[in-house]
Amino acid sequence: MKSKTPLLSLCSTFIFVLLLHSAMAQPAALGVFTNNADVGATKTAGKTTYDPDKQSYTISGSGQNIWGQKDEFQYAYRKMTGDFILRANVAFVGEGVDPHRKIGWMVRHSLEVNSPCVSAAVHGDGLVSLQFRENPQSDMDQKAFAMTHADVIQLERRGDTFIMSAAKMGERFFEEQVSGIELGNEVYIGLSVCAHNPDVVETATFKNVRVIVPPKPDYVPYRDYIGSHIELMDVATGDRKIVFSADNSWQAPNWMVDNNVFTVNSDGLLYDFDLRTGKPTKLETGAAVRNNNDHVLSFDGKQMGISSTPPEDGHSIIFTMPRKGGTPKRLTPNGPSYLHGWSPNAKELVYTAVRDNAWNIFKIPASGGQEVQLTKTPGLDDGPEYTPDGKYIYFNSNRTGIGQIWRMKPDGSNPEQVTFDELNDWFPHISPDGKWIVFISFPRTVDSGQHPFYKHCYIRLMPITGGEPKIIGYIYGGQGSMNVPNWSPDGKRIAFVSNSAFLNY
Repeated sequence: MKSKTPLLSLCSTFIFVLLLHSAMAQPAALGVFTNNADVGATKTAGKTTYDPDKQSYTISGSGQNIWGQKDEFQYAYRKMTGDFILRANVAFVGEGVDPHRKIGWMVRHSLEVNSPCVSAAVHGDGLVSLQFRENPQSDMDQKAFAMTHADVIQLERRGDTFIMSAAKMGERFFEEQVSGIELGNEVYIGLSVCAHNPDVVETATFKNVRVIVPPKPDYVPYRDYIGSHIELMDVATGDRKIVFSADNSWQAPNWMVDNNVFTVNSDGLLYDFDLRTGKPTKLETGAAVRNNNDHVLSFDGKQMGISSTPPEDGHSIIFTMPRKGGTPKRLTPNGPSYLHGWSPNAKELVYTAVRDNAWNIFKIPASGGQEVQLTKTPGLDDGPEYTPDGKYIYFNSNRTGIGQIWRMKPDGSNPEQVTFDELNDWFPHISPDGKWIVFISFPRTVDSGQHPFYKHCYIRLMPITGGEPKIIGYIYGGQGSMNVPNWSPDGKRIAFVSNSAFLNY
C-alpha cells in the first residue's frame, strides 16, 4: 500500500461495528456471497436478496455517494485472494431519482468508508466508468468509457492491475484498465448499489453473476485442469443457470433428443446428465475408456458416435454404439479422427481428421467402409455438422487466415463463407428447426488454428440465412465448452461448460 489505513475514531468504529453486525446477522443465503452490509452510515438500511432458482440477486441501497474519501452503499460481498474475474448482467429497477446513482462490482481492501478500492460502475444517466481510490487519503478517480448504458460488466484482477470490460447485451466488450492499485492479496469483492441521495433507496438486479478464478499462469494444457460448471442458457433471454459444478474437467454437453438428458464427458468416460435429478450417470462404453469431447447422438436418438483413443493406436478413432451404451464398433480405420455430426438419416457420419499432416473434413458410412474427403484447402477445417434437412454441412475454417463459419453441400461442393468479422469462430450448431446457428468465438489474440482452454469467449447466435451475429453469452471457457450439438430438442435452450477454479455456487 502507498500508505496505511488510519484508525477510525472510537465513535465511528462503534457505529461501523453496529451496522456491520446487523447486516452479518441476516440468516438468508446469499448465493456466491457470504455477507451483505451497508458500508458507511447510510440513512436507510439496504437489503440484498438471492433467488436460488434463477440464481439472481436483487439489491437495494441508499447512501450519499461512492466518491471522494467517503463511500456509502449496500454491498453483497465475500473475501477472495489472488487473481479473479467478476462478471454480471446488471440493471436498475425503475427510473430512479438521481442521475448519478450507481451499481456495479466493487473490490475493496476493507469495509471502511475510505478504503482503497476499484469499482466497475454503471450510473443512472448511462455513464460507465472504472473508478479507483489508491489509498485512504486519496479521492476517488475514474476512467470513463466512450460507450454508455452498459448492462454487462466485468472486472478482472491481475496482480495490481484491474481491467474493466463493459458491453450492451449482444455487443462486444469495451475495455479500460488501471495499474498500481495495491489492495493486498486478500480483498473484499462484491456487488454494490448506491442511491447518490441519502433520502432515497434505489434497487438493481444482477443476473448471470459469475466469480471466476483462472488457472495459474504456468498451467500445462491437457494436464492441469480447473473446475467446470455445466450451464443452461435460455437462448431468447440470455439467462443462464449452473446445473452442475465439479473441481475437475467436464466437457461438451451433447443435447439432441431428450429435453431432460444430455451426454457429457469427463476423465475419459461418458455420462448422461439428467436435469430432473441433477446427477450424472456413467454410460457403458466397454473398452473405450479414453473418450474425448467429440461424441454425438444420431438425430433419431438410437445411436451414439464417440471419439476414443485405443492404446494400440495412440490417437483418436471414431466408434459407434447403441445410445444407452454397449460395446463400441470401430468405424474409422485411421486417426486422428474426431466426430462432429451424423447425417439426419443416420447413414453417414462427418468428422474432422488429420491426413497427410493436414486437418480436413471427411464422411464415412455408418455401416463402415471407405472414408470420403470433403475439404482440401490450406489451413484447418473442423466442427462439421449437418443441418436437420440434410442439405448442408456447416463447419469452421481458417482458410482465410481468420477462423470463420462456412457451409458446403454434403458432397463437399459449393463452399460458402457465413461469418465475416475479425473474431475466430468455432463449432457451429444448428437449431432443431434449422433456423439458427450458435457458435463460440475467440478473440484475435487466440491463434485461428487453436481452440484452447480457459479464455474469454463469446457465444454468438445468428440466423441460418445470414446476418450480423449477436452475442448471447460472455463466458470463460473455450475447449470443451460446446464442441458438439448442444441445442435442447425444443430449441429453447443450449447447454455449455464454463470454467473456474472457484466453484462456490
